[in-house]
Amino acid sequence: MRAAVLEAYGEPLAIESVEPPTLEPHGIVVDVEACGICRSDWHAWQGHGEWADDQVPLGQILGHEPAGRIVRVGDRVDTLEAGDRVAIPFNLGEGSCYQCRNGHGNVCEDGYALGFESSVPGAFAEQIHVPHAEFNVAPLPDSVSATEAAALGCRYVTAFHALSHRAEVSGGDWVAVHGCGGLGLAAVQIAAALGARVIAVDVRDEPLSMATTLGADATVNATEVTSVPEAIEGITDRGAHVSVDALGRAETCRNSLDCLRIRGTHVQIGLTTDAERGEVALPIDEVTRWDVTVVGSRGMPPSRYDELLRMIEAGRLEPERLVTRRVALKDVSDRLAAMTEYETSGLEVVTEF
Repeated sequence: MRAAVLEAYGEPLAIESVEPPTLEPHGIVVDVEACGICRSDWHAWQGHGEWADDQVPLGQILGHEPAGRIVRVGDRVDTLEAGDRVAIPFNLGEGSCYQCRNGHGNVCEDGYALGFESSVPGAFAEQIHVPHAEFNVAPLPDSVSATEAAALGCRYVTAFHALSHRAEVSGGDWVAVHGCGGLGLAAVQIAAALGARVIAVDVRDEPLSMATTLGADATVNATEVTSVPEAIEGITDRGAHVSVDALGRAETCRNSLDCLRIRGTHVQIGLTTDAERGEVALPIDEVTRWDVTVVGSRGMPPSRYDELLRMIEAGRLEPERLVTRRVALKDVSDRLAAMTEYETSGLEVVTEF
């Protein structure tokens, strides 16, 4: 089968013919029909993560936002069958650890990161193997297309888990979203669907305009104001109830914390770059003084995918509106390179393999 393989950090992925996946008794093999191209793929392509012992090995097949149709089923799989359409989380749980058994499979103690480690080759390929499939995959309703399911990827589900489960956003809350790439735009749309009033922050007019169409009540171009936190406080009167750093830069993280009102919640979903190397200085005394909550979010528990899929079926959420480009497997390297200078907008999806 054809796959895009990481042979050197920062260099074009090699489109190669590789062996098809080996089927485990607890797993399934899926024909990939669509796979999102995510900034986490860009981090892996750049070789980031060594500061957290999380660098993707050379030889890896990247891609972690797939959807497709099952073609083979392991002997121990009873509830899935060939022909079923499924969405596949990137953060795969083993299913029996304490976290999985208590509804937190996205942080499984013995989990897998699809496309980021050698034991689970990624989805920039014609087929993938999904371990512990009955625990991990989410059957797709007929009304949800493969492209729409790929748009859920890690960005949409991470933003949904962050806002709905971790920050518990309520109707009328002010939610600030710092960084309007695919992850940030997903957060904008989801926060608006949850009834929040949303402020989108970026340095480019194009994503800010897209944020407005997705439900943002106000936008802030960070290049046009003296202080992003002051601009947000001016819009909200007392500051945001919830603020999301969807970019992972030191500046956006600090702005997110500084724009909060008393007892506000900062949510970190953007990964840091080589400039921060996993660490950002924070105003800890302010966090303590004003009873601020700081939370992280990574993916979403597989057991809660139905919440998101029901909202899509009901028309409350439309992830496909974020899809701005459909590309072939051979184009992935160019699209990753475009992310280096923030030249992409919305979500881009591979649909030709």
